[in-house]
Amino acid sequence: MQAIQSSETAGFKGGVLPLLIGSGALVYLLAIGDSFLQDSDSFWQIETGRWILAHGAVPTADLFSFTKAGEPWMSSSWLSQVIFALAMRAGWAGPVIVTALATAAAVALFAAYLERHASALLTTALAMLVVTLTVPHILARPHVLAWPLMVGWFIGLIDAADRKAAPPWPLLIVMALWANLHGSFGLGLVLIGPAALEALRQAAPAQRLRLALRWGVFGTAALAACCATPYGWNTLIAAGKILSLGEVLTTVGEWVPADFSRFGPFEASVLALLGVALWRGLTLPWPRLLLVLGLLHMALAHVRNIESFALLVPLALARPWAEQLALRRPASGAAQLEFRLPGWAAAGAVLAIVAATVAVAPRLHYQFVATQIPEQALAAAQRAGAKRILNAYEFGGYLISRHVPVFIDGRAELYGEAMVMDMFRAVAGRDAAALDRFIDTYAIDATMLPATAPAVGLMDRRAGWHRLHADAIAVVHVRDGD
Repeated sequence: MQAIQSSETAGFKGGVLPLLIGSGALVYLLAIGDSFLQDSDSFWQIETGRWILAHGAVPTADLFSFTKAGEPWMSSSWLSQVIFALAMRAGWAGPVIVTALATAAAVALFAAYLERHASALLTTALAMLVVTLTVPHILARPHVLAWPLMVGWFIGLIDAADRKAAPPWPLLIVMALWANLHGSFGLGLVLIGPAALEALRQAAPAQRLRLALRWGVFGTAALAACCATPYGWNTLIAAGKILSLGEVLTTVGEWVPADFSRFGPFEASVLALLGVALWRGLTLPWPRLLLVLGLLHMALAHVRNIESFALLVPLALARPWAEQLALRRPASGAAQLEFRLPGWAAAGAVLAIVAATVAVAPRLHYQFVATQIPEQALAAAQRAGAKRILNAYEFGGYLISRHVPVFIDGRAELYGEAMVMDMFRAVAGRDAAALDRFIDTYAIDATMLPATAPAVGLMDRRAGWHRLHADAIAVVHVRDGD
């Protein structure tokens, strides 16, 4: 505390501060672990991992639905799904711990880079801000496991740019691992461009051609590393499908644009960024400016990208703004406070934190949010002999976990924009014709809709159908005579 409260030029070095920040983040995240279990996609992610473990292969066709059964489908997050499936052997505490560890690791890496250019106080404050901005997006799902790799990848790129050199070849291992964990690896490829431009900007004119060629070779190798997965080149195709969903990306909660109608942490962060820059007259080299504007655009377009903004923008700003503000220049006669930790001690501390977390796992109890577990509704439908249940989008994951073929689930790239949007409009009561079409086309013998969905009223009035079950979570309708 004395060091943190000392002059702005003081800081921790050698890994102590990142370990403290990462450990603090881990404790906090474990305390709010129930909030990670809010999305039924976690169910089908885990079931996919179990299928992979059972069959020793990755899926190439739909495994879980009766509407798209056998159609081509690839899981670009297969390794994350296996990790979650293994973690699930400890109950829901397993996925929660894995998610918390990944987030804490990303925050620790963030702090490790930032403390090179900023005081301990500022590093700690920004790390806390990162946690605040990412918490709404922390779910027991594969995208979180990719965050440490995203931060480490970007640090490797920006370090190379500042050294006026090409990135180190071992960094390609990070990209290969990222491509097996989650489809967001495409962002990593995009980040190569502005980092390369920044390296060329800083290099002497005589060195630029050779440096450009080296970055070009690295970029090509990174593209090849993305394909070091069981799907090979098809990994790129699978990762890109989500971006072609059109209207779905403005409807599904995690992909909707940022909403500034209510003041929140993200808006405060953007305003603070602009305010500090204008107040202190701070500038950025044009490659970094393009990068910051690109990350801001992504965060504004889809709330899912706010975490990329939070984790990467401060790293892009750190060196140029620190130089302009002279944050690293000690006052006359002032000594720099440094707390160095040997490499073996840092590694031991990390292992101890992980081991302690795993050790307390059996004592941690978490529960999935009840609103996405229609347990009683499913039991009622099965007692009635229902085989083809038209389920709401949010119930798909739970039905998959119960080995019930689903009408639809969170794999929007499998079902396509038209079907997903027709389903959303039908459940919202805005398109009764779509509901009729689904029931007739797929020979539906039961529907399972959220209790508050307007489509429940449509089914109540539908000829030849009656309400079989209703509770606070879901309502089931079946055909007359069932």
